[in-house]
Amino acid sequence: MPERLLSKVSGMKRRHKQLLMGLVDIWLLVFSGWGAYVLRFGEIFTPNLRQVLLIAAAPAIALPIFIRLGLYRSVIRYMSEYALWSMVKAMTLASILWTILAFFTEMTGYGGLPRSVPILYWMLGLIFIGGSRIIARWALWIPLRSRFNGHQVLIYGAGLAGQQLAATLRQGKELFPAGFLDDDQRIHGTDVAGLRVYSPSMLPKLIERFEIRDVIVTLPSASGLRRREVVSFLEQHMIRVRILPALTDIASGRLLVNMVREVDVGDLLGRDPVVADPGLLGKCITGKSVLVTGAGGSIGSELCRQIASLSPRRLVLLESCEHALYQIDRIVRLSTDAEIVSCLGTVEDLRLVSSLLSKYKVQTVYHAAAHKHVPLVEANIVEGIHNNIVGTNTIASAAFKAGVSTFVLISTDKAVRPTNVMGATKRWAELIVQNFAQMAQQLGTDQRFCAVRFGNVLGSSGSVIPLFKEQISQGGPVTVTHSEVTRYFMSIHEAVELVIQAGSMANGGDIFLLDMGDPVKIADLARNMIHLAGRTVRDQYNPEGDIEIVVTGLRPGEKLYEELLISSANGCGTDHPKIMRANEPYPTAEELTSLLSQLHKMIDQLDSDKAKELVMSVATQDRYTEIAWPVQAAKYQRSA
Repeated sequence: MPERLLSKVSGMKRRHKQLLMGLVDIWLLVFSGWGAYVLRFGEIFTPNLRQVLLIAAAPAIALPIFIRLGLYRSVIRYMSEYALWSMVKAMTLASILWTILAFFTEMTGYGGLPRSVPILYWMLGLIFIGGSRIIARWALWIPLRSRFNGHQVLIYGAGLAGQQLAATLRQGKELFPAGFLDDDQRIHGTDVAGLRVYSPSMLPKLIERFEIRDVIVTLPSASGLRRREVVSFLEQHMIRVRILPALTDIASGRLLVNMVREVDVGDLLGRDPVVADPGLLGKCITGKSVLVTGAGGSIGSELCRQIASLSPRRLVLLESCEHALYQIDRIVRLSTDAEIVSCLGTVEDLRLVSSLLSKYKVQTVYHAAAHKHVPLVEANIVEGIHNNIVGTNTIASAAFKAGVSTFVLISTDKAVRPTNVMGATKRWAELIVQNFAQMAQQLGTDQRFCAVRFGNVLGSSGSVIPLFKEQISQGGPVTVTHSEVTRYFMSIHEAVELVIQAGSMANGGDIFLLDMGDPVKIADLARNMIHLAGRTVRDQYNPEGDIEIVVTGLRPGEKLYEELLISSANGCGTDHPKIMRANEPYPTAEELTSLLSQLHKMIDQLDSDKAKELVMSVATQDRYTEIAWPVQAAKYQRSA
């Protein structure tokens, strides 16, 4: 019954609630005035007419002051310490005016007002008015506590973003804020936006007390390193961690709940996102006709989305998968007024790509079409070579003949001293692009051919991240190939921005790469993802854990670690502080033509063994793979 009554009061219109609060305050102020006399005289007090009028004047004086200072504007359920301070000021001013009225009108009935009565009135008024609101706030939380039992969350960060998020969550029905966690010791134990602020060290007790299952991190202006530290602290507990995006991604407080996301693996990398140079992004795109191969893939589709936002004149999409082409076509048409041309086909079709380049007067090509899954390419050598090498030569040759201004190849760190067919085919693709760049320079055509080399892309198809997520959702085990395997990681957004900027900085024959920070150990990544899912790792130290990590052994052609640079001879910096250029050795046009001719014969004969031998020997011979140059060394050898 009481809970039903409280729910009914909670559901009243705001104006009706304010009227109810005003009536309660009138009664409490009258009672405070009478109680002041009772305490002063130490007995039950029966006032005379003058005293009745003075006591009745108390709410008449106080209510306008309460209204003016906003005591009826704040929502009782979310009342903060600022509202309580306003209450003290309002009651103090009302008591002073009431005392002045009593002395000037002699409405005391005793020839003078006892000096202790105004003080007692002020004290009782504060106790009753303030206490009524505290009790009301506690009572109004009862139905909410029962409704959100087991679905309460803590917000890490009591700043403006955290307060906006708390206010938005209160309006929903799925998650409810139980309080704030904050590193600022000055606000521990205080109320902010009606919620208590706790020290992060109290998290274990809070989890037990409020049955917390989720913590939302609201540190939008913090560095990547600071967010990593907070996430590392939270992942020690049996909770799910969510994170609010950076300030640049926040449009308004109303959208904060929709922007709260699961912790991205990128939050674990310990480095801030690489900021793009706006001047470089549109140089090869704005107002131009652009072709993207592999437009429906992970990198290709993000390329199309970003290109569409940079106002191209025309965007040509080339994709061999019908469903993928349909999806990206639908997306880009909603985001740009540019002409969209969707073509179903492969880069190996010379007549098709030549027709596209000439018909639509393509000025910039981003070549993202490739087979990139190491074990699959290792098991399908001929197809991998045909797509990654022959396809690249076909599209690059057609682009060269069509007079395309800028050609950008999407490459990989696996092309550096490759130990697998996929990496070797991408190294061949780099050599092909460098060869056409050399031919363009010799003929003075001003065409620029370049490649962009980067590490693993978070969340892309074939990436380890989606695999780990799937394995964790199924209860494990999570499989890693070796306990010491490390990889470089970057987000799809970063990778694509690098690709776009590379075309703008290319001189011809360049290979660009991103300063990606330190490599990440895959086993540690698996553990972190398990913790972030609210699970524990089952191992010799915790045999009762939820999910086991199983080491399966290195796959054919897999390396323990990847490198980003091959040659140290011509490594230098670029106009972008986070992008490096590696001008690496490549064969002459005659040599490459001869090698490609041999490769074609082997492919036609479906001789995968000989084809693999040739591809690997060229991609790994010392002439094209000098002593590997650590990424860190490049930072100190950049040219002006």
